[in-house]
Order: sequence, then structure tokens, then C-alpha cells
Amino acid sequence: MADHRLDITRDVCPMTFVKTKLLLERMSPGETAEIRLTGEEPLANVPRSVAEHGHEVVDCAPEADGSPIHRLIVRKARAA
Repeated sequence: MADHRLDITRDVCPMTFVKTKLLLERMSPGETAEIRLTGEEPLANVPRSVAEHGHEVVDCAPEADGSPIHRLIVRKARAA
């Protein structure tokens, strides 16, 4: 179970990562978020950007077989 949820299926880049980043900033270290996303650019850019900012990409998989909507699970980095 994720601590937070975000649906960015109706958004396009760069707003997909902007909204994801704003969520991560509100989260506590170690908390997880489930982010629903769709489309080639968000599927490539959001997980990559999350990892580049030091957070963990736990999983990214389609909601169901053949579904264009994916669920990205991320864990906010622990404080250094």
C-alpha cells in the first residue's frame, strides 16, 4: 500500500514530472507514492527524473494486461 497517490494520466510533459516532484517534496523520507501515468514521454521521463533526484523507483507496470495506464511506485529518499 502506498502512502500517497497521484493520477497524472491527463497531464503531459513537463507537467507530469512537475506534479510528481511537488508530491515528493510534501512526502516524508521513506514514504511511497503510487503514480498513475500513461503515454510514451511520461513513461520514459517521470521514472528517470525521479531516480535522477535520488529517489527509488520501486516498480512501474501496467494496471492490467494491455492497459495503456501504468502504476509507478516510488519511495522518497531517506535524509542524508
